[in-house]
Amino acid sequence: MTGATLRVRAARLPGRPDLVDLEVRDGRFTSVATHDPGTTAAPADVEIDAAGALLSPPFVEPHIHLDATLTAGEPRWNGSGTLWEGIAVWSERKPDVTRDDVLDRAEQVLRWQAAHGVLHVRSHCDVTDPRLVALDALVELRDRVRDVIGLQIVAFPQEGILSFPDGEKLLEEAVRRGADVVGAIPHFEDTREDGVRSIEVAVDLAERYDRLVDAHCDEIDDEHSRFVEVLATQALRRGMGERVTASHTTAMGSYGGAYAYKLERLLSRSGINLVSNPLVNLALQGRFDSYPKRRGLTRVKEMLAAGVNVAFGSDDVMDPWFPLGTANPLLLAHTGVVAAQMTGQAEIAETFAMVTERAARVLALGQGYGIEAGRPASFVVLPASSPMDAIRRQVRPRWVVAHGRVVASAEPAPARLRWLGTEVDVDFVRSRDEAGTGWRAATISTDGGAGSTD
Repeated sequence: MTGATLRVRAARLPGRPDLVDLEVRDGRFTSVATHDPGTTAAPADVEIDAAGALLSPPFVEPHIHLDATLTAGEPRWNGSGTLWEGIAVWSERKPDVTRDDVLDRAEQVLRWQAAHGVLHVRSHCDVTDPRLVALDALVELRDRVRDVIGLQIVAFPQEGILSFPDGEKLLEEAVRRGADVVGAIPHFEDTREDGVRSIEVAVDLAERYDRLVDAHCDEIDDEHSRFVEVLATQALRRGMGERVTASHTTAMGSYGGAYAYKLERLLSRSGINLVSNPLVNLALQGRFDSYPKRRGLTRVKEMLAAGVNVAFGSDDVMDPWFPLGTANPLLLAHTGVVAAQMTGQAEIAETFAMVTERAARVLALGQGYGIEAGRPASFVVLPASSPMDAIRRQVRPRWVVAHGRVVASAEPAPARLRWLGTEVDVDFVRSRDEAGTGWRAATISTDGGAGSTD
């Protein structure tokens, strides 16, 4: 709708003491101002009374495999629960991949993500398939969903670049067909030398085609797997910095203190991003340990302290590597609080940033992200008083807005409890102060249909 307007009143922004009002026109923020209950303005096409609810930039998914989602148990279950059997099971399923198969499964998960408030997604796509069927399907889907979700596609060589027949040619062809990001998996290559060379191939390709880089790196419990230093050095020497991401890096949890200290300095200097997938890393790693078992995560707290950007991703949703999942970013933050032992108040707030602002940096969203005049008006309204409150109670977004249009909404629904002879509502709120004054009274009104969720 040309000239469509949207207004949000009395919203709570993280880190800002006063409530705010936001104005949106043609899908972009036009103003973000301190809330004044006495202000009158011309009616907007859509008006949301947030009534103290938390307003945040949309959630960002920095690491998922949409081509493999919803295939758990096909053609068989991963009995050992290891990364390696997961790859073997996927290799058995891969010949049955079709365009419609990928589109149906991937779009269903994208709908789940949009309902959770995830409006930017980076999906890895296996390109060790000479047909490149899944890649073509995701490129098609990227265009289909662009008005709701911004989708980035990583050309991911699941079975290696040098260790798979014509792996290098397939990787380049995937980039030619529209992949936004070049991937690698050095720890899966046949030799360490092949692993180093695979990183060089991926970075060369990204430079040649002006693409980002996101490598599955050291996703293993082997303390001798040290490809992240190779990737970081390439990024540093080529000046690519924040355009490069190392995903997983779970071997870092097995490194000795002296080497880890040296690595922190290198990663900080390089400017690269790290993505940890706490839910799936906890499930996959440590499978070959007796006791004590390793936690299976990278050094999240230490890297953050060293100034390295770290984000949390889903990785797998009901596929050969992980049989559960709904792609809920608040569950990732909650799991990260526990797994990375980030239980301080400021640390919990940081985990919220790791599924919002920090994840946006991984995707290099820049001026296309954030709540500021002139930027795309994409955001979520959460029935919570703070990021910590949202994570603790795992709240569902009250509204999800993409480019100025309401695309999802949900009514808060407290449980009705019969307790000691009376009936009470239970919403897991510690106090009215924690919930924010009156957020349950939040309302939306429309005039002209700009808020339609169809």
